[in-house]
Amino acid sequence: MNMKFEHNRFGKRLRSMLKVDFRRMFTMPLFYIMAGVSLVIPVLILVMTTMMDGSVSVDPTTGVETVIEGFDNVWQAIGTLSGEGSAMSMDLTGMCNINMMYFIAAVFVCLFVYDDFRSGYAKNLFTVRSKKSDYVISKTLIGFVGGACMLIAFFAGAMLGGAVAGLPFETTAGVGGIVMCMLSKIFLVGAFVPIYVLMSVVGKQKLWLSLIGSLGISMLFFMMIPSLTPLDAGAVNVILCLAGGVLFSVGFGAISNQVLNKTSLV
Repeated sequence: MNMKFEHNRFGKRLRSMLKVDFRRMFTMPLFYIMAGVSLVIPVLILVMTTMMDGSVSVDPTTGVETVIEGFDNVWQAIGTLSGEGSAMSMDLTGMCNINMMYFIAAVFVCLFVYDDFRSGYAKNLFTVRSKKSDYVISKTLIGFVGGACMLIAFFAGAMLGGAVAGLPFETTAGVGGIVMCMLSKIFLVGAFVPIYVLMSVVGKQKLWLSLIGSLGISMLFFMMIPSLTPLDAGAVNVILCLAGGVLFSVGFGAISNQVLNKTSLV
C-alpha cells in the first residue's frame, strides 16, 4: 500500500491564511467603521468649508485676521494638477484631501495586527502551522485591500459632498487623468502598508508604539504623495507607484519577517 503525503506548499499555505484574514476583515466592525469614516469625512469637509468660505477669523491676542478659503471645485479634495504650487502646500485644501486616507490605513493595519498579538492568535498560528513570511505577505495584502477600499470610499464621499455643497465638477484633468490619479493612489498604498506592517510587528501588543511609528513615517512621506499622484496623472505615475509598492513590499516584508524570527511573539 502506497501512502502519499501532501506537501504543504507555499501557495496553499498563503491561500489558507488569506482566506482566514479576509474573512476576519469583512466580518469585524473595525473595517466597516473605518470605511464609514472614510466616506463621511469628505462630505463634512466639503460642506463645512463651503459654508465657511470667505469668513474672517481674528486672533484676539495679535489682531491678525485670517480669511478661510474653501475648495474651488470637488477635485481639489482628490488631488492637484501637476506643477501647481498648492500641491506641496500646508493650507486647508492641501491637507484636508484624500491623502489623509494613508493615515487612516495606518490605523487600520496597526489595529488589525495588534489584535492578532493581543488575543494570542499570532503565537498559536506560528506554533501550529504557518510560517512568518506567509503571515507578513497576508497582512500586507489585507492592508492593501483595506487601504484601497478606504480611498474608494473617500472618493465616493467627495462626489456626494461636492454635490451637496454645490461645488463645480469641471476640471482640465479629464476622466482619464482622474482614473490614473486614483489608480496611482491605490497602488501607492502598497508602498505604505509594508511600513505599517513592519511597525506593527515591532510593536506587537504595544499598539501605541505601532501607531507612533506608522504615523511618524507616514508624515515623512506625506508631502511626496501629491507629486506622485497628481490629478492629471498618466501611465508613468501608475507604473512608478506600482513599482514602488512592489519594491517596498519586498524590502520591508523581508525586514518584518526577520523581526518576527528574531524577537519574542508576546
